Amino acid sequence: MNGLEIVDLYEHTNDEKNKKFYDSIDSSLYVTNEIDARTTNFEWLEIMEETIRYLDNILRNPNRFIINEEDIVKIELARRVTVESIKHLSKNTNLIQDYNKKTGDVKPSKILNINKEESFDTYENRFIYSLIKNMKFYIERKKRNLVTESYNKANKQMEYKAKSNLGKEKIDISMTINAKKEDKDENKNASGMTIPERIEHLELQISDLTTSSVYQSIEKKHISLVTSPIKKTNVILKNVNFQYAVKLWNYMQTHMEEDTKKENTKNNFYDNGILKQMIDESFLLDYLVLDSVNKEKQEEKEELSEKIVSNMIEKVITLDSNIDQEKLKQIIDKQYSIIKYKTVVNEKQIEETFKNAMNKYLDKVKEIEI
Repeated sequence: MNGLEIVDLYEHTNDEKNKKFYDSIDSSLYVTNEIDARTTNFEWLEIMEETIRYLDNILRNPNRFIINEEDIVKIELARRVTVESIKHLSKNTNLIQDYNKKTGDVKPSKILNINKEESFDTYENRFIYSLIKNMKFYIERKKRNLVTESYNKANKQMEYKAKSNLGKEKIDISMTINAKKEDKDENKNASGMTIPERIEHLELQISDLTTSSVYQSIEKKHISLVTSPIKKTNVILKNVNFQYAVKLWNYMQTHMEEDTKKENTKNNFYDNGILKQMIDESFLLDYLVLDSVNKEKQEEKEELSEKIVSNMIEKVITLDSNIDQEKLKQIIDKQYSIIKYKTVVNEKQIEETFKNAMNKYLDKVKEIEI
């Protein structure tokens, strides 16, 4: 939009006239600005989706330890005799039933039985178990008030009324400008999955975690859930998988608020500052455009008239090169007086009348020459 016509029009207008018009403006500007917005935050879902694979890594390679269960049982019930069993028997000879001096064989009535079992009941595993439990609770809570769509609606309006005057000319204007915008966001991920679809997929992944041997083993023990603060064991501090688990734990502990935020504002006012000043200036430019309509027509008429008169005079001089300026002026004045007071005054009729008069004169000139 380089070289705007309106700028050229303003620059070629009388400055004093523009100032008189602008100084005479009496105007009012009423502005309406309304916003209706709703934003939803699903950062929690993104963090869970990111962390789920690290939890799977932990449960596939769980932290474990060996539990030694000691019990004194009858010799026939003992599963295996270990070094610890022999040491215990040597210290507890009362458990010896018979001793063969010749062979040196010892027959105990009872013996220490040690049963070694692998256990998943470690602090780290109980932490992961508690985390999965909290994830399930957190998701259920979010689903109760789930709002999946964000939107932003904006409505702006200006109502302008003004009047001005230039001498006897009265000018007024009344206009309304509206601008509306509406944006919607369904919060789909890169794969095109909606929020409900993503939550459903996440719940399936969590359900798979609960089928692991570690989770099932701790579930059977009905242990108390781990609570904050989380103990910084060597495993939790140094294992990358546990670092992501702790990050998710801390996030859920500190982000229990609602995910949906609403904004509904209305700001309606009469403006008397720079905004109104700019619209007043626009009113001036609108008037200059309106004022140029008659000027353009008048200029076209003058240009056409000059062209017609020029053509006629050129023909007269061509046919009668001896005619002087005074004689030509007398002819034009005579015809002008005749045409001026006729009822038909449109341009075409004037042109025809003038042309006929000139033709008659030219015919007379020809007769004289002959």
